Amino acid sequence: MATITKRITADGKPYYTVQVRLKNYPAQTATFPRLTDAKKWVIVTEAAIKEGRHFKTTEAKKHSFSDLVDRYIKVELPKYNEKEQKERKSKLLWWKNKLGVYCLADITPPLIVECRDSLAETRAPATVVRYLAALSHTFKIAVNEWQWVQENPTRKVTRPTEPDGRVRWLDDNERVKLLEACKESSSDWLYICVILALSTGMRLSELMNLQWQDINLKDNFLILHKTKNGTKRRVPLSGLGLLLLHEHNKIRRIDTPLLFPSISNPQKPIDIRSAFKYAMERADIKDFHWHDLRHSTASYLAMDGASLAEIAEILGHKTLSMVKRYAHLSDGHVSNVVASMNAKIFGDA
Repeated sequence: MATITKRITADGKPYYTVQVRLKNYPAQTATFPRLTDAKKWVIVTEAAIKEGRHFKTTEAKKHSFSDLVDRYIKVELPKYNEKEQKERKSKLLWWKNKLGVYCLADITPPLIVECRDSLAETRAPATVVRYLAALSHTFKIAVNEWQWVQENPTRKVTRPTEPDGRVRWLDDNERVKLLEACKESSSDWLYICVILALSTGMRLSELMNLQWQDINLKDNFLILHKTKNGTKRRVPLSGLGLLLLHEHNKIRRIDTPLLFPSISNPQKPIDIRSAFKYAMERADIKDFHWHDLRHSTASYLAMDGASLAEIAEILGHKTLSMVKRYAHLSDGHVSNVVASMNAKIFGDA
């Protein structure tokens, strides 16, 4: 049941106070300058209450976007590694600066598009995509777990087209030169770190945060507890990397759980980047970064016949989209699979 009461302001202008009362639900009130708007609100509100939609919308009006970001940073970010926390937090604080004063019910796709276009004026398309991804995951949690909003507004926002992913990997000659330079490095641990990165595809942050309790030298594997996507990953160990780990285990420090602790502060990992940069210069290798060791691992796997699904599992990707950039390297393997299938069903032609 709804009641509409006409009232007059101090300057003689009319306005309308509306109250909707339905059995077993709290009364809802609103004020409108026009009677037609008041009547429309009654129809929409009564329908929403009966369908169970109204109070979800009310929840979105109770919380600001700042509330959403603050809760996400407090509750969700600790599930990721330190580097990922830092990257996501910086992006979310940018969004908070733009949208923080709005209540969640007022965050619309056009509003997000306006922010997206502003960001695109100074950032590359790939960066804009990552900012939108951080925002999208925040709203996803708000929809599915907290039920602060009914839908994720970023789903209706078009993301910029990213350029093809970079694939820079070490050829055989470069790999030999780099490993020789690493052996000659003043850093005792550069060589083993590069070998482990190449043989497992681990990210630098994953490698540097390894603890001895994560290593199983008996069964030849290690466990990454905090990865970029927030899930655990089992990494097999074999070959030279496994041999070097056995040797490294013999001289492990007892004042820290880390495999590669800093000399000045054993509770923090060593910073290997400057030693790696110098080794790259000695090896005369251009346009190559530490993360390209991971690309090298994926490329070697593809050329050795591994499927994209296998590469994704080894690298810890949840989908195949990130490893499709290596598909062309396994064209020969795919051709062999197709030829084998044809031979079985049609015979040798």
